[in-house]
Amino acid sequence: MKKFFMFLAVAGVMAFAANTASAQDAQGAPAEEQVASAPAEMTAADLLAGTGEEVPLHQALKTKFIEGGAGFMSLIIICLIIGLALSIERILYLTFSKSNTKKLLAKVEQALEEGGVEAAKDVCRETRGPVASIFYQGLLRYDQGIDVVEKTVVSYGSVQMSEMENGLSWIGLFIAIAPSLGFLGTVIGMINAFDAIQAAGDISPNVVAGGMKVALITTVGGLIVAMILQVFYNYILAKIDSLTIDMEDSSICLIDLLTKHNAKK
Repeated sequence: MKKFFMFLAVAGVMAFAANTASAQDAQGAPAEEQVASAPAEMTAADLLAGTGEEVPLHQALKTKFIEGGAGFMSLIIICLIIGLALSIERILYLTFSKSNTKKLLAKVEQALEEGGVEAAKDVCRETRGPVASIFYQGLLRYDQGIDVVEKTVVSYGSVQMSEMENGLSWIGLFIAIAPSLGFLGTVIGMINAFDAIQAAGDISPNVVAGGMKVALITTVGGLIVAMILQVFYNYILAKIDSLTIDMEDSSICLIDLLTKHNAKK
């Protein structure tokens, strides 16, 4: 449930950003009404070309979105939004899972010396993160022997690894499907261009160039979305690797602490 609310929060922030961009477009509407006498097929870049003004980035992106076709470009944008929402949710989850393992080990060692295993359990119970959860599961089975504790730590470590990697398969899906949608839009655009050539009965450079431009915009959009999500995907993998190293190193240290504590008894 916590992950669900985190995902909703991320989606809400992205929706708020989209509404802000729409409001900025609405504020610029009076300026566009002044050029209402211009031909309907002219884009914002065409209208501003003669004035020497620079076309805003969001306006240029909107123009390319319309030129590429709302159907396939909408699917690509949906892949970007959902992929970014999942990526940000994973980054927040992994960031909150990060803990100071050296400090935790020192507290566990002190608790073992002062209050025994029960005090160490309380320390792990009050500490967030997968490392503390692994420690707690291992301490629960301390009375069954160090070998059982070691097996429990390894097994529960695999469970925590699965928790950290949850959702990565969906991000990988959007990384793969975004350029595929772009290529599909390009193929369909090329088919439409050849249909236009067949209808005209002549290979006109304007017909070919215009159709190919519109077709290739979807490919560019899909590749850009895939590259953006790939950066987030690799960053998430790097954070998971860092947490995994901490878990493995801390688990070994916990076994050593329990071995020493068992020897003192």
